[in-house]
Amino acid sequence: MLVHPWDEAPPAEWREWLRDGHDFGQLIVPGRERDLPVVVPTHFTLDRADENTVWLHLARPNPVWRALDERPRAMLSVVSDYTFIPSDWNGGVPTSYYAAVLLECDVRVVDDPAEKAVILNRQLGHFQPGVREDVDSSERLLSGIRGIQLTVTGVTAKFKYGGNKSAELRANVAERLVRRDGPFDRAAARHVGETLTQPT
Repeated sequence: MLVHPWDEAPPAEWREWLRDGHDFGQLIVPGRERDLPVVVPTHFTLDRADENTVWLHLARPNPVWRALDERPRAMLSVVSDYTFIPSDWNGGVPTSYYAAVLLECDVRVVDDPAEKAVILNRQLGHFQPGVREDVDSSERLLSGIRGIQLTVTGVTAKFKYGGNKSAELRANVAERLVRRDGPFDRAAARHVGETLTQPT
């Protein structure tokens, strides 16, 4: 992914963005000597204690396991807050605004029932707090899933919101996004507003 200096998101920014409800992405597993990687859309939970670990679980029949057996490496791609910027908003050049975080990870597959219960309870506590009691390690449903621990070894984070444009143009784009009010337009407008303090 091409990242210009004005689009690069510092660690504090992309971590806050992930914590703020951006918890669905694509797990991309290259395996070894495959024509194409295995790509799995999935919810995940960022470990808030160290913010360097990601937890998730997938169904046991998922084709991703064979690729992970070949090579326990993966990328977790998270993209959101995207929108199209028409050419007449942007000095005659149409473009896309978006936030993207690519996490390069070592992978540990978890099959121990007690550990799987911890992962599942972590996810349930995040996505549906208070809805059900904790999963016990003896529950039968655990046999149908496998857990995954991702340890982040590298990050590419890009928040592309016109950081190289003039403050006047960015303010105008933010205003138009709010008026258009399409999917993600208000989120994108907030990002654009955050760039107004950056140098052009």
